[in-house]
Amino acid sequence: MIDAQPIEPASPTGVALPPAHSKRNSTVINLLVVSTFVVILNETVMGVAIPHLMTDLQITAVAAQWLTTAFLLTMAVVIPITGFLLKRFPTRGIFITAMSLFSAGTLLAAVAPGFDVLLIARVIQASGTAIMMPLLITTVMQLEPAATRGRRMGSISIVIAVAPAIGPTISGLILSAFNWRYMFIFVLPVALFALWMGWRRMENVTEPTHAPLDVLSVVLSALGFGGIVFGLSQLGESIEGGVTATTVSAIAVGAVALALFVWRQLVLQRSDNALLDLRVFRTPTFSVSTAMFMIVMVSLFGSLILLPLFMQGVLGFTVLQSGLVILPGGIVMGVLAPFIGKLYDRVGPRPLVIPGAAIVATVLWTFTAVLTPGMPSWQLVAAHVTLSIGLALMFTPLFSASLGSLPPRLYAYGSATLTTLQQVAAAAGTALFIAIMSGVTMSQADSGADATQAQAAGIQAAFAVGGSLALIAIVLAFFVRPPADSPHDHDHKGAPSVTSEPSAA
Repeated sequence: MIDAQPIEPASPTGVALPPAHSKRNSTVINLLVVSTFVVILNETVMGVAIPHLMTDLQITAVAAQWLTTAFLLTMAVVIPITGFLLKRFPTRGIFITAMSLFSAGTLLAAVAPGFDVLLIARVIQASGTAIMMPLLITTVMQLEPAATRGRRMGSISIVIAVAPAIGPTISGLILSAFNWRYMFIFVLPVALFALWMGWRRMENVTEPTHAPLDVLSVVLSALGFGGIVFGLSQLGESIEGGVTATTVSAIAVGAVALALFVWRQLVLQRSDNALLDLRVFRTPTFSVSTAMFMIVMVSLFGSLILLPLFMQGVLGFTVLQSGLVILPGGIVMGVLAPFIGKLYDRVGPRPLVIPGAAIVATVLWTFTAVLTPGMPSWQLVAAHVTLSIGLALMFTPLFSASLGSLPPRLYAYGSATLTTLQQVAAAAGTALFIAIMSGVTMSQADSGADATQAQAAGIQAAFAVGGSLALIAIVLAFFVRPPADSPHDHDHKGAPSVTSEPSAA
């Protein structure tokens, strides 16, 4: 890590910044956005490459799936530690470390002689990826005034929603003309360019402070979040819906370790020594927004796994065709994000998240009726684009309202908590939707339905559960309040409230 004089962050009051500070802040944030987009993209690119990897590396489907599972597992283990890292080390050093890890992992993956080395490369990649998202969120919260925070958070929405959504499409395009190594070869120059730009242009924008590292908390965090994500991902990978002893054991160990981790943090935060300060949940808006965000992630990743299965298993599409059908929705989210960010700055969260939740619930329930063997592809595109609009209306406001409601000293812990729960929700959404689809599909097949109709019925049932969760999100949306320093804070006076926002205590 390279030491440099820290630069004071922008005032969160909305006061105009000097041009030099404004330009510096934009440079730092834009560099983080591009870099984070590149690293997050790798979270979902490997799924469609499994058949190619099985053939080229002569491995089983279970082994090939570990290239995705190991990535998610590493993310779940590393992200909770980022709250400590962001408080303890300067911005520039953390960025260079994260991009160096990601670039090294990408290079190793591109030249990997076999499965073992490729698996190690994915773990190294994930170590860098896990740091970037909390770093981006925390930096935006530190630098951007409250009055314009929404438009900056729109950039984060592009990263967290669009990158995973278009990952399978990009990998499908690459694999249609090249072998699997090119998924890393094409990314490597971009990653190295981002690292080089960061080395030249990244500045320290926060003041590092003393932050103790509790080793027991690290161990409990790894066992807790890692065990749950591993167990859920293993459950989600079983298309037949079988639950193994390993899956049950992983979830059980994870649940016990997570309970101990929470207890440990509650004790340590009394002396400000927690690895992940759970006082973020004392803020009602953060708690409600986080719950909604998890429902949104379940809907996003659940649809990302179910819709390709429907297109390939029921409609007979190729991998590339199914990726191209989903692509317009990802593009729509990316295009809308900046405009929704500006709208958030003007009207606050509720006018966006309430209709967004309603749209998501409507589309998910619509899927329970229209996903049939004879469905035209244009209807599927239209439905997915509409779902993407609903998700886009929720991402930026939930990010901005949740983290903006926290006192500045909890930004790093809030971003680490939100990103960790994103990984858990993504794994849970995949596992939940697949388990329901598999159970109903087998039940329909046992009743005499043909394979195509049985799978369609299973997918419809899974989306019914997703629609039910989205109905809960509609209710929660009425309780999302603007942050106290927002110009729209007065808007909450006529709306339901849980309790007042806490002070910095």
